[in-house]
Amino acid sequence: MTKGTIHNRDSFLMNISKNLGREPRLNGVTKPEWKYQPQWDVLKDATQDELVEVLKAQCPRIHTDVVETDVIQLFDVLKQVVLNYGGGPIITWDDPRFREYGLAELLTEQWGNQETDVHVWDHKAGKENIIKAERANVGITFSDQTLAESGTVVLFSSKEKGRAVSLLPTTYIAIIPKSSIVPRITQVAHQIHQSVQDGQEIASCINFITGPSNSADIEMNLVVGVHGPINATYIIVNDK
Repeated sequence: MTKGTIHNRDSFLMNISKNLGREPRLNGVTKPEWKYQPQWDVLKDATQDELVEVLKAQCPRIHTDVVETDVIQLFDVLKQVVLNYGGGPIITWDDPRFREYGLAELLTEQWGNQETDVHVWDHKAGKENIIKAERANVGITFSDQTLAESGTVVLFSSKEKGRAVSLLPTTYIAIIPKSSIVPRITQVAHQIHQSVQDGQEIASCINFITGPSNSADIEMNLVVGVHGPINATYIIVNDK
């Protein structure tokens, strides 16, 4: 993993010590070990099926529709959800899971006897991807990890998995493998930290998306879809 360069660290820390009125401590600094860690107790004994139910119960609270299916029925279910939102244009990640889950036809412009505009993220296309995402009616990605407690999909970006796919279209659809569901952010944060500790390369951007954005800043009136997609649907797929 490529590491960044730290500039002026010593002078920065010396300045902090000076303002605190003490000498800097350069040795013997260890990470604290907390006696109580209640974050690990939330949903710790929940089965995968129970986590699915927790996630489904959270979806209405975050203004997100949810559908359950299996791998065999996934294409038909996804196609119907897209058509319910008015069809294309569509933009997706260049993600091998689309083919692994039987969605190869989705990545073409021809859906059986129906034709629609589908763009698969192409890092070589540069800004053309952004233009396509802005014009898209539907953006579709897989969820890399999913937080049952908050109804959050976690997306690890890469050159094949552009952030704009989930942020710019009018509608966002997340395909959630059942195996990706964990209790809460605690587990994902631990996984990311462990990857860093092991020297593994991680995504430069990790998005935590909890349904469409919303705000009640103006006269306490809730507006959904203030920034990014107005609509969101989670499709939970039994992949076991």
